[in-house]
Amino acid sequence: MQIKSAKDLTVYKRAYELAMEIFHASKHFPAEERYSLTDQLRRSSRSVCSNLREAWAKRRYEAHFVSKLTDSDGENGETETWLDFACDCGYLSKRDHALFTEKCREVGAMLGSIIKDPSPFIQKS
Repeated sequence: MQIKSAKDLTVYKRAYELAMEIFHASKHFPAEERYSLTDQLRRSSRSVCSNLREAWAKRRYEAHFVSKLTDSDGENGETETWLDFACDCGYLSKRDHALFTEKCREVGAMLGSIIKDPSPFIQKS
């Protein structure tokens, strides 16, 4: 299968799925967390995908591509931190925390692999 868009990447699909799962789980967080933990968790999980899309658009230039992938990986790490807070505050079950954290780590491993060797994705002139 030829990759025509960032949306075709397995890492994008997994990150998007995780962001949606986090969205649904966070609907049950307390109202007083709406503009802090809930917002931050949703924003960072969604930013993984948006940065991947930006990276895809910049794949003519390896340094730009890797830079945006690194931003995506950073947002993924931030998401994991917010998940820790959500669990420790009692808003997220240990089971869901473990599931979401494992998915974050899978996304991170895929991003790390592309960052380590971006050459297959660089668009040739």
